[in-house]
Amino acid sequence: MGFALATSSPSASLTIKSDVLKAPQNNRGKITGLNHLTLAVSDLQRSVAFYSEALGFAVKMHGPSSAYLEAGDLWLALVRDPDMRREPLLEYSHAAFTIAAEDLPALIDQLALVGVNRWQESDRADSFYFLDPDGHKLELHSGNLDSRLQARSVSHA
Repeated sequence: MGFALATSSPSASLTIKSDVLKAPQNNRGKITGLNHLTLAVSDLQRSVAFYSEALGFAVKMHGPSSAYLEAGDLWLALVRDPDMRREPLLEYSHAAFTIAAEDLPALIDQLALVGVNRWQESDRADSFYFLDPDGHKLELHSGNLDSRLQARSVSHA
């Protein structure tokens, strides 16, 4: 049995044999978190302004074709890409940023003032789904995995 990698290129394929997958021994090779998130952007200056001014990221480096920003433990890399797509992806994939529950309403109001577009409505008060200037799907989320699992168990009971 194997896992096939989905690819848009018919010539590129990868099969991972699940029978050779093993749990890391002695915690070596174990993923411990998200190191950084890199987003391709069409207009670097606009994206740096959005992430720093609207979302509060600290700009650590701003060059001609890339910028590095930081929020909490998250390192965000923005890279100018002239081949950037022009619309949001149709799929559900998105990046979710952690925010304190008491700060979420004010940031939602601030994002509304700068005209962000929502890509999904939420029936929960702990999430806000919106698009960045290049159509990347983002979420502000004030919960954690435990609260999400608890909400799921209640809704599926």
